[in-house]
Amino acid sequence: MEQLYVFGTGNAQAIHCYNTCFALRDGDEYFMVDAGGGNGILKILDEMKVDLNHIHHIFVTHEHTDHILGIVWMIRMIATGMKKGTFEGDLQIYCHPDLVETIKTICRLTVQGKFYKMIGDRIFLVPVEDGETVHILDYDVTFFDILSTKAKQFGFTTQLKNGKRLTCAGDEPYNPGCRTYVEGSDWLLHEAFCLYGDRERFQPYEKHHSTVKEACELATQLNIPNLILWHTEDKQLARRKELYTAEGREYYQGNLLVPDDREMIDL
Repeated sequence: MEQLYVFGTGNAQAIHCYNTCFALRDGDEYFMVDAGGGNGILKILDEMKVDLNHIHHIFVTHEHTDHILGIVWMIRMIATGMKKGTFEGDLQIYCHPDLVETIKTICRLTVQGKFYKMIGDRIFLVPVEDGETVHILDYDVTFFDILSTKAKQFGFTTQLKNGKRLTCAGDEPYNPGCRTYVEGSDWLLHEAFCLYGDRERFQPYEKHHSTVKEACELATQLNIPNLILWHTEDKQLARRKELYTAEGREYYQGNLLVPDDREMIDL
């Protein structure tokens, strides 16, 4: 069965959980999406028994620190494996065209030359356009511009082997301009910065984010049967699952999941 490996669930300022990133597992291989904001991703991968040698495809959604800086560590570690002969094959890193030079520049300034030189040799930065479909592992993955109000950001949608469609809408509220890609999804991965009842405290709208209420209302409007909420604040982490689920149930009757870091979700 295909599984979603949840590496992190927090927003950019979260310190009690890792930044939101995940992977779709297909057999022994992983399609990884973002890597969070630091080398904490390496500990998470180790604890979840995700072998770096089985990560050959990574998608970087956008340039914000909590999504892009972890990719430096992935490149660093995978390049080391390539040099040692333990990592077979190449690494493909997908991103929107504007992000290619950003990733290269960050790596050039922070990664040793012998590893940086692997970019373009066995580590490839692959630009993808809005609406472009790329075959990754056993999936046809269609990338799309989420029409961000901040930095340019892409999400993706793909059909799983069981026939269900999974869509990642990025870390901003759904934009109706993306309806073609989101509507009809069986699984929707959507941000929820905080509870609606905490909106005055956390001010999600000023940060271009939504609350549990809005995310659940959206899933109801679009008839989404399975909704995953993450990219949240971390001030009440011990009760987050309970509190977010309770509020979500007022607006959404489908399968609502509020995962913690390191959870594995059967799709």
